[in-house]
Amino acid sequence: MVLPTAYWGPASYFRLRLGEAETEVMETFEKQTFRNRCLIRDAKGEPVRLTVPVKNVEHKQLTRDIEISYQSRWQHQHWITLVSAYEHTPYFFYYADFFRPLYEKQTRWLVDMNEAISSLIVMLMKNMPEGASEAPRTTDWSGVTWTDKHRWQKEESIAGLLFEYGPETINKI
Repeated sequence: MVLPTAYWGPASYFRLRLGEAETEVMETFEKQTFRNRCLIRDAKGEPVRLTVPVKNVEHKQLTRDIEISYQSRWQHQHWITLVSAYEHTPYFFYYADFFRPLYEKQTRWLVDMNEAISSLIVMLMKNMPEGASEAPRTTDWSGVTWTDKHRWQKEESIAGLLFEYGPETINKI
């Protein structure tokens, strides 16, 4: 199976990635898709769209040729948004050091950034991080977990599930 590239893709995307799927980079880039945007939930449960800005996209430009624009501080904004949305989940503390470096360097090509994030997500779903085996579920005073409070939607990024369930995410998708 061949999949398009995705920025923090949805769980359905990663269900396929865990199989024999390959990423297609020779397709024509489609604007306003999960190739350069994702949907997460903030700490209040409100939907937030994160978009990786790209340089001028020409008609029928191949996805592999899409360059990331750094005219704005989007990396800083995305990282701060991820931290504020997920810092109270059980696995964010363990995974933050894996993802932070991806937001501290400038990657030229969108497919390279997406592949780095997607490969990392797959690796983390397959492997328990050292010291994370006893990560407790984060609950509020009533015993409600983050995912209980934030109903996960089909088109949402896998981020919420990954940071809540860690390596158990593989069983949730």
